[in-house]
Amino acid sequence: MANKPAPALPLREGDQAILEKVLRTSSTTAGAAQRARIVLLASQGTTNALIAELAGVSRPTVNLWRGRYLEHGMAGLVDVQRPGRPKVVDDAEIITATLTPPPKRLGVTHWSSRLLAPRLGVHHSTITKAWKKYGVRPWKAETFKFSTEPRTGGQGH
Repeated sequence: MANKPAPALPLREGDQAILEKVLRTSSTTAGAAQRARIVLLASQGTTNALIAELAGVSRPTVNLWRGRYLEHGMAGLVDVQRPGRPKVVDDAEIITATLTPPPKRLGVTHWSSRLLAPRLGVHHSTITKAWKKYGVRPWKAETFKFSTEPRTGGQGH
């Protein structure tokens, strides 16, 4: 025997227009659009199985967003920030290590992200993200030399 379809989700006043606008706006995130689509389809009496198929999600996901909307309204559709994994090494440590010359035994003049990563215990992409964020380019490091020639006024070459 099949499960009885969930009843149509009653929308609060003004929410249908807001949800439709969320779907139309090009700057809407994919997650927000998906949640709006789920709630709108649920309000039209569409079965959870069909909503899941149309939205490309599982039925438990449909149930989650139906329940969040029922309990909290539009505020319940906002996806909460998750803390994620804490950083193993902060950006300052990466930059400091980058600016420290590599050991001569490595036979290189500057650090590469792949050489530095195991030394700091992080993935090389973590190194490159920090370098990009702060504009660090170890392969383009220039040396600054003071001139002994009086004509240059002590300017570097």
